[in-house]
Amino acid sequence: MSNVLADILSNSQQLLALAFAVFLRVGAAMAMVPGFGERMIPRSVRLGIALAFSAAILPAVAQSAGLADVNPLAPGFLAAEVMAGLAFGLILRIMVMVLQMAGSIAAQSTSLAQILGGAATDPQPAIAHLLLLGGLALAMMSGLHLRITEALILSYDAIPAGTGVGAAILSEWTVAHVARGFALAVTLAIPFVIAAFLYNLALGVINRAMPQLMVAFVGAPALTAGGLILLALAAPLMLQLWSVRLDALLRDPFGGAMP
Repeated sequence: MSNVLADILSNSQQLLALAFAVFLRVGAAMAMVPGFGERMIPRSVRLGIALAFSAAILPAVAQSAGLADVNPLAPGFLAAEVMAGLAFGLILRIMVMVLQMAGSIAAQSTSLAQILGGAATDPQPAIAHLLLLGGLALAMMSGLHLRITEALILSYDAIPAGTGVGAAILSEWTVAHVARGFALAVTLAIPFVIAAFLYNLALGVINRAMPQLMVAFVGAPALTAGGLILLALAAPLMLQLWSVRLDALLRDPFGGAMP
């Protein structure tokens, strides 16, 4: 009987060590991934989400290289797994920032930057807040939790447990994703920039032709109304394009930069 209890205790300790090793990477990633890592979500809820993801991922990676005989309390292993999780979460967080940047560019172009600017947890224009919530809702409806789970499981192939991420590779990887994120943000907001440019150009021509007309009093309300109408027309296409890029990123989050 004592031998059976000793075996159960040994297996339990190994399972707990394995679960904690998985939680190190998953918990770090959950602090930054879209939807689940938002600051508006209470910390206790985020902790429960991280535990749930860890429980779902554990059976799939239990036999992965580096997890068979691990010491999750070793300083090197702790640092490597937390860094891997943060790197994964950072790349997905950039996609959230894409919507915020696109909304900010659109708001500045259409004089809507100050409307409800502090309504969100992070101060941002109303357009950015609207696009952010719409994008997160669309991602959740498209099965974001399943895609994140798949990507985290595949992350153990790209970054084996305990190996960490080299500084040179991490910097190259991050810079590439940031560059693509800025390009996507400008692409999403370009209709507002073009429309604002053409509108202000037309106002300048009208002002030259009719100097006595108070163009500012006529043009500002029209620009605001035009911006809202353009937002209603362009937002579905913007969110659809963003969702496609997010899906592509989740299919290959490491972009070939990892060994």
